[in-house]
Amino acid sequence: MTEAVPTAPRTVSHDLPVTPELERFLASGWAATPLPDALRLPAADVTPARRQRLSAHFPGERLIVPAGALTVRSNDCDHRFRPHSAYAWLTGLTGEDQAGHVLVLEPDGPHRHEAVLYVRPRSPRTDSGFYRDRRYGEFWVGRRPDLAEAERMTGIRCVHLDDLDALPPGRNAAADAQLASVLSELRLVKDAWEVEQLQLAVDHTTAGFEDVVRSLPRALAHPRGERWIEGVFGLRARAEGNGTGYETIAAAGAHACVLHWIRNDGPLDARQLLLLDAGVETDTLYTADITRTLPLSGRFSPVQRQVYDLVLAAQEAGIAALRPGARFRDFHRAAMRVIAEGLTEWGVLKNPEGDFHRRYTLCSSGHMLGLDVHDCAQARADAYLDGVLAEGQVLTVEPGLYLQPDDVTLPPDLRGIGVRIEDDLVITADGARLLSGALPRTPEAVEAWMGELLEG
Repeated sequence: MTEAVPTAPRTVSHDLPVTPELERFLASGWAATPLPDALRLPAADVTPARRQRLSAHFPGERLIVPAGALTVRSNDCDHRFRPHSAYAWLTGLTGEDQAGHVLVLEPDGPHRHEAVLYVRPRSPRTDSGFYRDRRYGEFWVGRRPDLAEAERMTGIRCVHLDDLDALPPGRNAAADAQLASVLSELRLVKDAWEVEQLQLAVDHTTAGFEDVVRSLPRALAHPRGERWIEGVFGLRARAEGNGTGYETIAAAGAHACVLHWIRNDGPLDARQLLLLDAGVETDTLYTADITRTLPLSGRFSPVQRQVYDLVLAAQEAGIAALRPGARFRDFHRAAMRVIAEGLTEWGVLKNPEGDFHRRYTLCSSGHMLGLDVHDCAQARADAYLDGVLAEGQVLTVEPGLYLQPDDVTLPPDLRGIGVRIEDDLVITADGARLLSGALPRTPEAVEAWMGELLEG
């Protein structure tokens, strides 16, 4: 079995020696500090059904779903840890203390499994790891639940991580393509609790966009205004949730023509647009994914309005194509038809046929959304990209136009303008419901919204 268990504690040159006398002193005089019973996880009531659905696909097989391991950022500093989304979905555990933990589904009958969590319980104060282990010692990184507390939190039987070594091999989601695909496909349709979490993520993201607009005067005055914008949104994300669900794109001017511009090191110019693509990730790890393109002066210029109006019309066409039973690719095709026709009306294209419009809008117009910003990516094509939409799926609709500053096929006044409008929607019985409707989309509403926030 490929084991996702972290390495032994690191030794570093500046560790001070511990004398036997100090060791005895450190191991004594500690009060009991149990975690309160109220810490039952919010998802603990819905995870058993999820595990049962997975169990039905692999009768009689041992299934291994690791949380993942810490990775080094620099020397003895690790990146902030986030559990693998499949592990979080099956256990409800989302904290940084899950590094190295493993969920095992043990066969328990023809079509059933028993869930067992292999965890690193809290270290007793008599154990030097409490104060010597810089990666996992509680003196360094904080309190962990003991085995009994972990069981109360999750409703899953918990055993010590050290016992994982004796476990026979099984199907490991970190290396088994079929298991990874099934886990992705099971997550395609969200339950009611998940939709609530996604709405919460969207609501926090809306507040973050409002923060950004209020901060524009200071951002415009800073030589790296894009980074100021990123920081303002990041503050909201950390204050309200786990952080951002992905690296924030704060792209001003021609930077908006770079699809994943995350350097965010440029200045802001009041004559230009700001493309802000950002999402708050909740403490339960569900993320929003919203983009607005904002006039930094508070008002669109005529040419900016021309581009914005075309992208908005494309998004409206895409949203109108969402319904259960529609092909997943239908909304993209609907949006691109509008884009191609608009580029033809402008004289940029000779006609709307073919795929020449892709020079100006290269990527797809949306994706599934959930625990990952590009959710369920391991699903088979016939279940996702080439499949049909179903009630309860959550996705984005995000057409854009990226008119490169050095593209001589474009009129000079269009060059260097990038516009994307992205919203999050849940498929309903007869269409789709806009989760992100609190953020304005029409140019008139955007201008009015910005004006109110800046005056306030």
